[in-house]
Amino acid sequence: MTALNVGIVGSRFAAHLHLLSYRRVYGVDVRLAGVTSPTAERRNAFADECGATPYPDLAAMLPHVDVVDICSPPATHEPAALEAIEAGKHVFVEKPFTGAFGSPAGKEALLREALASSDRIVDAARRRGVVLGYAENWIYAPAVQKEREIVEKSGAQILWMLGGESHSGSHSPVYGIWRHAGGGSLVGKGCHPLTACLYLKAVEGRAHGGRPIRPATVSCRTHELTRLPRYRDRGFLRTDYEDVEDYSQLHVTFEDGTVADVFATELVLGGVHNWLEVFANNHRTTCRLNPVNLLDTYNPEAGQFRDIYLVEKLGTKEGWSHPAADEEWQQGFYGEIQDFLECCVSGGRPQSDADAARDTVATLYAGYVSAEQKGHEVSVPLR
Repeated sequence: MTALNVGIVGSRFAAHLHLLSYRRVYGVDVRLAGVTSPTAERRNAFADECGATPYPDLAAMLPHVDVVDICSPPATHEPAALEAIEAGKHVFVEKPFTGAFGSPAGKEALLREALASSDRIVDAARRRGVVLGYAENWIYAPAVQKEREIVEKSGAQILWMLGGESHSGSHSPVYGIWRHAGGGSLVGKGCHPLTACLYLKAVEGRAHGGRPIRPATVSCRTHELTRLPRYRDRGFLRTDYEDVEDYSQLHVTFEDGTVADVFATELVLGGVHNWLEVFANNHRTTCRLNPVNLLDTYNPEAGQFRDIYLVEKLGTKEGWSHPAADEEWQQGFYGEIQDFLECCVSGGRPQSDADAARDTVATLYAGYVSAEQKGHEVSVPLR
């Protein structure tokens, strides 16, 4: 079996999550062959950690890889993806898939820009015949995959979904700046539960009607709560946002009239809060992605756990906590990498595919148009 040589664009948080996942791949001969990022010190350190070759830019790395895994900031996703696709490489794009990175004023123009960016990537991949994957780990989380099985095998009709992703602020140094991130909480966090909702309705539609059930309209509100004049900053929440929201609420109506509500904020202490509830005509499921109470630990002195990772964004290691026994597994990172690489070998279509990516972008940016109109209902522009 010929090895798949993978090159990673980026060397920060997402790249390290993917590195852990590549080490767990089975049944596919894969080698992490290269890494590129703007900072030589960081890319060299990452290369040393994984045994890859560091490259000064993507163009230098492309001749040495079969697959390009894009883990760089959102504003770089489209140019990197197009460069790799035109070179005939399979491409895996971290969330958010792409977006609009101009001035945050004028959301309808941003919606058009985000859709055009999505379409350029998707159309290029189809024209070149390469596998295009969207790195939405929520789709592959074991809890969501079990709900997929329930929906498929029980003939369920999903009536309402309620979910969210929140914590105390992103790891990324460019988060909070629209020209780099393409938005705030709605894009950076809301994309996760939203895509899971879109995925489960698509699964329902294919299983019981032969075609996916897709989003039709959205209503949305966003707020900048940590920039309120009377906000009292105690130093626990990240607040250095330049021009993005730190709270979002998105209401989605699907083609069949059913609904989903998605919350995403930077206002939650005590670790990441990721959950999805599904209310169907024959069952109810709560998917807990984080925290997961596999174990409880009490630590009377924070310093004792200085070198022990407990769970993302915990804030303090003192007192009771719920350490993640295998955080990458429970949040779906192993599954997303496994599925994508298998598709690169077989020519198949990942569960988190171009359609999921494009529909997510369309729904998120239609949400921004709605928020600009104080929550008025807006149609989701689908292909």
